[in-house]
Amino acid sequence: MDIAPASPPPAAASAPLPGEAAPGHSALAAAILAKLTYQLGKSRIGARDRDWFVATALAVRDQVIDRWVDATRATYRDGARQVYYLSLEFLVGRLLRENVFNLGLGQAVPAALAELGVDAEAVRVAEPDAALGNGGLGRLAACFMDSLASLGIPAFGYGIRYDHGLFRQVIRDGWQQEYPEHWLDFGNPWEFARPEIAHPIGFGGQVEGIVGEDGRMLQVWKPAETVEAVAYDTPVVGWRGRHVNTLRLWSARAADPLKLEAFNRGDYAGALADQLRAEAISKLLYPSDETAEGQELRLRQEYFFSAAALADLMRRHLRVYGTVHSLPERMAIQLNDTHPAIAVAELIRILVDLHGVGLEEAWRIARATISYTNHTLLPEALESWPVPLLERLLPRHMQIIYQLNKLHLDQVRADHPGDDALVRAVSLIEENQGRRVRMGHLAFVGSHTVNGVSALHSRLLGETVFRELHRLDPAKIVNRTNGISFRRWLFQCNPGLSALLAEASGGRVMDDPSALASALPLAGDAAFQQKFAAARRGAKQALARLVRDRVGIGIDADALFDVQIKRIHEYKRQLLNLLEAVALYERIRANPDAAMPPRVKIIAGKAAASYHRAKLIIKLAHDIARVVNADPLVGERLKLVFLPNYNVSLAEMIVPAADLSQQISTAGMEASGTGNMKLALNGALTIGTLDGANIEIAERVGRENIEIFGLTAAEVAARRAEGWRGSAAVAASPCLGDVLDAIESGAFSPDDRDRYRELVADLRGPDWFMVAADFDAFRDAQAAIDARWRDRHGWWRAAITNTAQMAWFSSDRAIGEYADGIWHVGSTL
Repeated sequence: MDIAPASPPPAAASAPLPGEAAPGHSALAAAILAKLTYQLGKSRIGARDRDWFVATALAVRDQVIDRWVDATRATYRDGARQVYYLSLEFLVGRLLRENVFNLGLGQAVPAALAELGVDAEAVRVAEPDAALGNGGLGRLAACFMDSLASLGIPAFGYGIRYDHGLFRQVIRDGWQQEYPEHWLDFGNPWEFARPEIAHPIGFGGQVEGIVGEDGRMLQVWKPAETVEAVAYDTPVVGWRGRHVNTLRLWSARAADPLKLEAFNRGDYAGALADQLRAEAISKLLYPSDETAEGQELRLRQEYFFSAAALADLMRRHLRVYGTVHSLPERMAIQLNDTHPAIAVAELIRILVDLHGVGLEEAWRIARATISYTNHTLLPEALESWPVPLLERLLPRHMQIIYQLNKLHLDQVRADHPGDDALVRAVSLIEENQGRRVRMGHLAFVGSHTVNGVSALHSRLLGETVFRELHRLDPAKIVNRTNGISFRRWLFQCNPGLSALLAEASGGRVMDDPSALASALPLAGDAAFQQKFAAARRGAKQALARLVRDRVGIGIDADALFDVQIKRIHEYKRQLLNLLEAVALYERIRANPDAAMPPRVKIIAGKAAASYHRAKLIIKLAHDIARVVNADPLVGERLKLVFLPNYNVSLAEMIVPAADLSQQISTAGMEASGTGNMKLALNGALTIGTLDGANIEIAERVGRENIEIFGLTAAEVAARRAEGWRGSAAVAASPCLGDVLDAIESGAFSPDDRDRYRELVADLRGPDWFMVAADFDAFRDAQAAIDARWRDRHGWWRAAITNTAQMAWFSSDRAIGEYADGIWHVGSTL
């Protein structure tokens, strides 16, 4: 909508010039108005919320630039060691509130907008979420970038500037449909285009051997295709604006975007073919890999951004320090998961082919410079690429991988003679099911340190996917439990609770996460509990309004908000949550007069476009919700809500309002989780398995303040080894049997009674994710939650204890541990 002037315009004689603030306006209001007028070409009369957002962002950005330039100069002046963080995702969300907060402009910006007659909240929500990630991996990268800047550690983040992100989730008749995100349609005011920084990235072609001047045989890669990686920089502002780092994202551009000869002969599509092929690299995050073309595009993406990052950091390093041999002393390269693992081969290629370093020395330099974070035990996430694909797309890299593998296996054979099984297990090449390159293995042998992201996950890395490699180098795997930015996930998204915690700590909590513990002695205080509950009820009322606006379902803010927000995946077990919802629904119908706390189950998350079972689970959620929410016998005692298009901004609304945090993954399959940390920090109680960081949360908040249920990781592994069948759980649980019968018979899908037969058959059969196995334990745990909820004093004591004991889960702590124990870098502050 157009925003009218806050007051009638002044007389012509005293009217300000276009772009000038009226007399009495603050300098910041004047700056915003100048941006609106001179950079956007808009008047106050015609400006829309989006225009005011851009103008405000540009005015705020101006206050960052000098600090950014100063931080960069100081880094090189002082010879500081830098961190280069390579991640396929950076889920930064909206940046206006974050930058305003970190710069200390939290009161000045709304006041300036008020002077101009503009609603600050309307301006904030006009900013689209940056579509640069999918879930926990990308959000962790964003939190880490925030902490790196806040701790004054010089760092560059490297990723891809996706035109359309993962996808925009739309629900039609209960089915997920995918549409492009349009976050860049109006530009991105936070970024700076750097067209002068464009690195050529090669693909395909051939490798030729030539004799060098010193008589050595040299390998020269002659790519058949070249794509330009063009830089776009976003400043990352640390807390209180004391340090600013850079997030550099790469956009793909054809080296020759238009073939004029083809265009002039009328072949317009052919004239643009190279441009379309090149730009596909930065169009979408995680394109479907169901086809050979999709697999190739994913590999092109991973090499594209890894190669661009290495070319870029090498350019700066050589300009300042002059020699490649000092790389390990001057930088730390962190691979955020397995996606950038090809960087190992690329760095060695640069050292060997472009700088004349011997292969073994190049491998030593690479290992001393690179470290690798593994985020999953799922085989598909570790990635392996068909050898023929790598030979065709990256022929020189495949040569280098063969050479590394020979050096690696020769050493293994020398240390373990006759152990052919070990040799096969640690080889970089998988030979059993078609020859494939194991990218996780490449990252492992190419790094000096490999870390997991929770204590359990790090232990399981050494016992499962990297068991044999761990045997060769038992000191290489270390743990660095994930963390979250309290600035984003408490202070910005939950101002009411933050104000209460600041009051309890004398303000120290804003700079020192450990000051959260100031609330612990107040956990049982009735007056403090009342304030805590009031702050949370305000957040719940805001979420209730959002739910009504987005999906048309009315929910009671006084009900228990039972929340599961995460990527839809079978191991995350949204299906277990839905089975328990059906059991609760049938229980209410069977005994409608029974006293039970009203409950709202809230689910949000996206399923990968090609993950059909996950999309079926979303459909099941909607089928169940349609029946439950319309049943007058149930009324307000149970509601089921699926909120579409889950993103950072939606999470910022849900997290402060959640009473119960579902962290119910199959034990041993969740690496860490960070949603569990965000929700517990904001006072939600966790119901979860002994998986990922749930274990460490339980250790810190106390087992009496968390509801743990289900099989352990060891018990899951044992049952799988024994050939577990879900039918055993069904036979032992009449309730589970009734639930499965209802779903299988089409009670929730009368339009297609066979829709869920295969899904239910898998639960009665292999039950790989132990949904049937854990059903009764989960139902009992939910009954225990009901009992806790009825004891209001006990509930709030536990909720306050959760918040007070979460300091250790700050991303500042996590980054400090990386800096001290892996990267060996210091702060400039």
